[in-house]
Amino acid sequence: MARARTGVRVIAGSAKGRRLDTPGGDTTRPITDRVKESVFGALEPILPGARVLDLYAGSGAMAIEALSRGAASATLVEKDPRVVEVIASNVSRVGVEPQTTIVKADVLVHLARATATEFDVVFLDPPYAAPTSDVERAMAALGAGWLAPRATVVVRRQKRSTHPVPPPGLEFTRIREYGDTVVLVAQTH
Repeated sequence: MARARTGVRVIAGSAKGRRLDTPGGDTTRPITDRVKESVFGALEPILPGARVLDLYAGSGAMAIEALSRGAASATLVEKDPRVVEVIASNVSRVGVEPQTTIVKADVLVHLARATATEFDVVFLDPPYAAPTSDVERAMAALGAGWLAPRATVVVRRQKRSTHPVPPPGLEFTRIREYGDTVVLVAQTH
């Protein structure tokens, strides 16, 4: 999987304008600036000092954007070692290594086995081919100590896929469609 320079960039904050590599192939889907701006516009009030968990991290663009906008730390989970190399390169290029932890692991295995740490913001962006049941399992696993009080979980899916049902304790408060993408924002209650 070769690295491919694309139009993916940090759109605001301390790293504004920095370009990020994305993994080649069709295993990841770079997020458009339009979708990113909408998501981060909604997260703006809670980002300063937030602890971020980026599941199925891909290029790391969401976690890096959050750090650029004032998040305190980010943990990125990705299982493909070649994609992890791209994340590490992007983190280094932007200069956020001290605030970043990269975990090479399957998301569901990591959530089941690792010691839970409370996060304020979670990005859950599995491959479009991932079954809705996997997304629901990941959301349910987050409820086992991974979410801080008043946490926000952002789920990105293909528009034609079935929307996941949030587990008890999480409620979708915002659903937006952007072309072939749907973004669901859930909050703890």
